[in-house]
Amino acid sequence: MVKVMVVEDQAMPRQLFEAFVQNSPDYRLVYSIKNADMADIYCEKSRIDLILMDICTQMNASGLEAARRIKEKHPEIKIIIVTSMPEVSYIKRAKAAGADSFWYKEISEQTILELMDRTMAGESVYPDCTPVVDFGLTDSRNFTERELDVLRELTSGDTNLQIGERLGMSKNTVRDYIQTMLEKTGFRSRTELAVKARESGIVILDRRTENRE
Repeated sequence: MVKVMVVEDQAMPRQLFEAFVQNSPDYRLVYSIKNADMADIYCEKSRIDLILMDICTQMNASGLEAARRIKEKHPEIKIIIVTSMPEVSYIKRAKAAGADSFWYKEISEQTILELMDRTMAGESVYPDCTPVVDFGLTDSRNFTERELDVLRELTSGDTNLQIGERLGMSKNTVRDYIQTMLEKTGFRSRTELAVKARESGIVILDRRTENRE
């Protein structure tokens, strides 16, 4: 019997995950929690074989950071990252954290139980790419990785100088990247660019996880 912990702060997906696990003869639900910062503590209390880990959890706790901590101490525990957010760096960051598999809640062709079975059988299952997000006059495929780095930092509301200091570039270079993205999207200002980025989920700022990379 595979012992499962669900880490999910939204009520509906958490209840769905719980039902999937409880209705399967192969899995047993041990814990269901809302805050990823507590996940490694629960791993010390009882044997856990598999974790379904959301990325954005209660009190802004990062599931990616929790996965990294758990894998460092308990590499035998299988972790499936689950998310509804299309942040373009999440797949790469989940792999860096050591997560075994990755599942998009809304668009995955296979069910979570299928992915759980494959992961427990030793497979590492990841999507080929992130979902394409429409963004102004263009979409997420038409941005370079560096542009997306700037866009992610732009959502903080910081100045070009502050963003440049974090990314290792001059404030003028930051300004040029922002201008290029304004031209691509058709948005009228850096503020609109940042607001639309947050609303779309194309980038999500999480410095606790990013600083680990």
